[in-house]
Amino acid sequence: MNLTEACVRKPVLAWMLMAATVVFGLVAAGRIGISQFPDVDFPTITVSASWEGAAPEVMENEVVEPLEEALIQIEGIRTITSSARQGSARITAEIELSRDVDLALQDVQAKVSQAARSLPRDLDPPIISKSNPEDQPIMMARLGGPYPQRVLSDYVRYGLKEKLQTIPGIGEISLMGTLERNVRIWLDAGRLDERNLTVSDVNSALARGHIELPAGRLETPGREVNVRVLGEAVDLETLRKIVIREVDGSPIYLGDVALVEDGFEDVRRLARVDGGPAQGIGIKKQRGANAVALSRRVHAAIDEYRKTLPEDMTVAVTNDSTEFIRDSVNEIQFELLLSVVLTAFVCWLFLGSLSSTLNVILAIPMSLLGTVAIIYFLGFTFNTFTLLGLALAVGLVVDDAIMVMENIFRHREGGKDLVPAALEGTKEIAFAALAATLAVVAIFLPVVFMKGIIGRYFLQFGVTLCLAVLLSYVEAVTLAPARCSQFLKTSREGRNRIGLAVDRAFRKLEGVYGRVLHGGLSRPGLILVLAAALFAVAILVFTILPSEFVPSQDQS
Repeated sequence: MNLTEACVRKPVLAWMLMAATVVFGLVAAGRIGISQFPDVDFPTITVSASWEGAAPEVMENEVVEPLEEALIQIEGIRTITSSARQGSARITAEIELSRDVDLALQDVQAKVSQAARSLPRDLDPPIISKSNPEDQPIMMARLGGPYPQRVLSDYVRYGLKEKLQTIPGIGEISLMGTLERNVRIWLDAGRLDERNLTVSDVNSALARGHIELPAGRLETPGREVNVRVLGEAVDLETLRKIVIREVDGSPIYLGDVALVEDGFEDVRRLARVDGGPAQGIGIKKQRGANAVALSRRVHAAIDEYRKTLPEDMTVAVTNDSTEFIRDSVNEIQFELLLSVVLTAFVCWLFLGSLSSTLNVILAIPMSLLGTVAIIYFLGFTFNTFTLLGLALAVGLVVDDAIMVMENIFRHREGGKDLVPAALEGTKEIAFAALAATLAVVAIFLPVVFMKGIIGRYFLQFGVTLCLAVLLSYVEAVTLAPARCSQFLKTSREGRNRIGLAVDRAFRKLEGVYGRVLHGGLSRPGLILVLAAALFAVAILVFTILPSEFVPSQDQS
């Protein structure tokens, strides 16, 4: 007993398979991520370095050149682009598409670690990252009010940021316009000259007196204690009492030559709202997370946090890219639903039977929901490319079901019972349906093997479409015969005056088509010339049409 016969003779099995497909598909549809584009790693790796106060020329000679010499040794590097500015440098390495980006990232990390010995000691540890459009902030929020920057920074850093970090799906939260708290030491040049001191003397004193070091361990017969030198100043007064030098037995303290105060770092960036001070944050999502659902959770969290703020302090979302994603996805989903409705209407017009139409249309949710369940486990998301594949598949997944149903219909009209008609009709047409299915797959399967960045984007499109078409064949030779064996009717039931008028129109159309076909077969040379001319025009138009990766879109 093959699978077709099992489903036909045991309809409960078929209905359970259909129910399982629907359940798994709906669960996957609720959990699958939503984004504008697929999660694709671009073949670029960036190394960023910061050195406070360093001139661009110094950054180039002391930082950029050693890192470039280290990166150029890595296999698969195509180009290296560098830029240096005041206090920072950025090196971007483009990787060959044939090279795995994650493996190249590990090589870059190793080379940068080796080059660290030749880098300046005061340089901040270089930050290494790979490029991905999904790593950009999906939302921007701000907090403002008539308060000092210190107060606003504390509310953002210890209030809003910690509130948002607890939301599932949040990746990284970056602060914008916030100032890092630090101790400001303002040296008095006159006092330094009076005491014959230099800035280097002050730096050396801070390095000696404001430091915490391990000092080994203290061992006793029954105990071992780690020892540390607690030399860090815990308050401003202790910092002021750090001894710079002793002159004739009298210590010169830091407070004697400098003003020591609690403050913030130098202002290099400003965030303002309505002319007043503000603090901003950028919100990134985790890979594969549902951006639209995450946006809803962030809005809810901000609304809740707003209740805890002073009356004259405001917090709001200033930019939400998920609105465009939501509109795009909703538009494609609407077109997907519309295509299902139009397909059902066309099938009803041509099949002339509600039961036959229902048998065919049920192939759509079976194939599409089954595809959604599979792409969920493949790590895909609902994006422009996967939804486009599903939308195109709507008109294709009914082909096999129509072929099988029409053959069963023919056997039924020949006087056979439903079960024998379903078995014999499916058996006769199964191979032809498989050939038609594989022909469609052969058209779209090469998309999966496209190279370059475009190929990485269209991978999900090709896989989604091929899966839907293959599942439609499985559905057509298993579940469709089971449904036909139970409630297929050969009468033209449900045909009212509109249906009868459609039947008359199709009969007239059939007559016109017959005459056109007869004329074409009697003049094959003319038909070949017209086809060649049409093909030439198509090639000409194809060569002059402009091309672009993604159409221009207004995202406000």
